[in-house]
Amino acid sequence: MITGASAGIGAAAAGELSRRGHRVVLVGRDESRLKAVADGLSGSEADVLTCDYTSLDDVRRLASVLRERYGRIAVLANNAGVMSPRRQITVDGHELMIQVNHLAPFLLTHSLTDLVDRVVTTSSRAGRSGRIDPADLSREQRRWNGWLQYGDTKQANALFTVALAARGVAATCFHPGVIRSGFAAETWIMRMFLAVPGYAKPPEYGARTLVHLATHADGEKRAGRYFAKQAPERVPDTMSDPGLAERLWQASLDTLDR
Repeated sequence: MITGASAGIGAAAAGELSRRGHRVVLVGRDESRLKAVADGLSGSEADVLTCDYTSLDDVRRLASVLRERYGRIAVLANNAGVMSPRRQITVDGHELMIQVNHLAPFLLTHSLTDLVDRVVTTSSRAGRSGRIDPADLSREQRRWNGWLQYGDTKQANALFTVALAARGVAATCFHPGVIRSGFAAETWIMRMFLAVPGYAKPPEYGARTLVHLATHADGEKRAGRYFAKQAPERVPDTMSDPGLAERLWQASLDTLDR
């Protein structure tokens, strides 16, 4: 199952996994775009499910549908993500990026852990700049900046992976690279990256590590690790500290229970 599958890395990963004979479940906000991706797959038939991560109730609905339809999920790929240079608050009262990039996939994964064999999460090298505070996930008490908050959420992806592995889940995360897609297209830094010839890669490049972790033994044997270019990569303590991972886990549970 791949979230954020209507375009970019998610769609490219779905295409490769389908070519390899895997049945894929495509999840995203736009049903028509998901169906277009599904129609273009060359392998087995794909299922399409919609979900809007800006609504945690919709995430709960998705989890319920998945539990009803599937007895087992080989891989849950938490790939959906957003970057917004403007501070936005969701209907649940959380800052947009922390909800879409962390709280929603946390909720979905937590709801399905007993059905899932592997979890693969799309993180980012931006997590190295993260300074997440489990007591202030939406940066209400600290200076807010779009890229600072994005870095916090990508740090959260790595810490979530560490906490899952500590609970016996075959969980990994990865940096896909700078990808030529619509992601963060309105930001000056992404426009700069796209302007440099050869710097930004096609979605298929970013999908390689997702597919690797979904199908290779690394996805199980190297639980808790962060990958880049299909290989484990060292990360700072801020992205790998078990104590911080546990504090974030508990804070996430507390936030969702409110």
